[in-house]
Amino acid sequence: MTDDRHERIRQRAHEIWEQAGRPEGAHEEHWNQATAEIDAAGKPKKAPKKAAAAKVEKPKAAKAEKPAKAPAKAKTAKPKAKA
Repeated sequence: MTDDRHERIRQRAHEIWEQAGRPEGAHEEHWNQATAEIDAAGKPKKAPKKAAAAKVEKPKAAKAEKPAKAPAKAKTAKPKAKA
């Protein structure tokens, strides 16, 4: 862990501790929260994909309507041939 990162985490953990009312025995939770915040702040945010941003939904009126399907015909039993 670099000295600069360690110092930033230490300062942030102290801020979290003070904001929580200076409770005893929560130093590890505060340190972990500060570490997560510092690490997340150091990572660049992902930009949205260009293809997803450029995708525009067509208005429903512009879409061709499909003709409604005719109701299914009921199957009729074929008469059996007499022997």
